[in-house]
This record gives sequence, structure tokens and C-alpha cells, in this order.
Amino acid sequence: MDIVYIRDLKVDTIIGIYDWEREVRQTVSLDLEMAFDIREAARTDNIEHTLNYKAVAKRLIAFIEGSEFLLVETMAEQAADIVRKEFKVSWLRLRLSKPGAVRGARDVGVIIERGSKQSAEA
Repeated sequence: MDIVYIRDLKVDTIIGIYDWEREVRQTVSLDLEMAFDIREAARTDNIEHTLNYKAVAKRLIAFIEGSEFLLVETMAEQAADIVRKEFKVSWLRLRLSKPGAVRGARDVGVIIERGSKQSAEA
């Protein structure tokens, strides 16, 4: 299985359960690993045959910047759903973190996997 990935995509958004969090934009960070067969793209050297990570990043930035979630779990689930449906990704692992959310910790968040690795393999 081939993996197309994005690391440390930073996006400012409204996220959190506390009143003060509903009034300020905070930065979240995303790491994505997405199953995609890159062999045809490698053979043809044509971006139309691969998963365009720039298009994925732009779509997630637009979605997250425009959202106002209480929980990182909800944001992660909906972001994963967008990638799987709109970009035809059969499997992904998404890490969503909130830097500085807990004193003494660099960040906190969730890691989710959705889909099937078997259907991503040829």
C-alpha cells in the first residue's frame, strides 16, 4: 500500500468547550496518511493519476477555518469523512492536535483510522 501524507498542517479555528475558547481562534495541527496507489502517477509522471496533497490541504484548510467545533473528535471525524469521500481515499490515519491545550504538554488530540487497508492494496 502506498501512502501520500501531509505533516503538521496548521489551521486557525474556533475549537473548544470553554467560553473563552469560543471567542478566540486557536491553531490546530493535522497529520494525514492516505492510502493511494501511486504506480500510474509514477509511470506517467502526471499529477492527474495521483492524490493531489495540495488539493487535500486546501480543502481541509477551508473546512477547518470555517468551522466552530466543541471537540477535536468531531473535527477529526468530519475532516476524515471529507478526505475519504471527496478524494476517494479508501484508508486514512488522521492525527489532530491542539498545541498548548494542556499545561506541561506540547499538544493533545486524537488519532483516528478510517477505511480499509485491504481495499487500498492492488
